[in-house]
Amino acid sequence: MLPVIAKDILNIENRAEPSNTFYIDFDRGRITGFVDEKEALKQAIMLILNTERYKFLIYSWDYGAELEALIGTHPDIVEDEAERLISEALLQDDRITAVYDFEFSRNRDTLLVNFKVDSVYGDIDIETEVR
Repeated sequence: MLPVIAKDILNIENRAEPSNTFYIDFDRGRITGFVDEKEALKQAIMLILNTERYKFLIYSWDYGAELEALIGTHPDIVEDEAERLISEALLQDDRITAVYDFEFSRNRDTLLVNFKVDSVYGDIDIETEVR
């Protein structure tokens, strides 16, 4: 008996997977409850920005940001590069459609970055610190 191959095997259906995930309380260092959609995306953005790309073998080379490369760079160059690196890192997520309106403020050895993210769930304001 020979196997029968379905003729519609090439008809691939794309569907959005739910974004339900565990909630990480970054302040207390605990996982408590669940989040979905916009809150899950905010959490994913923070995880992407806090994971160095190419450093951890467990992650795909598309995951994370290359912000460690900015260490020791001239402060004027850091802002342009940070904008590019953050945009590249976040646009890998298919829920994010645009990253824009970057604002930078320097404080000794840290750079405070504020920006906006357009996503399938709406606009999100993000504030992060690059040391």
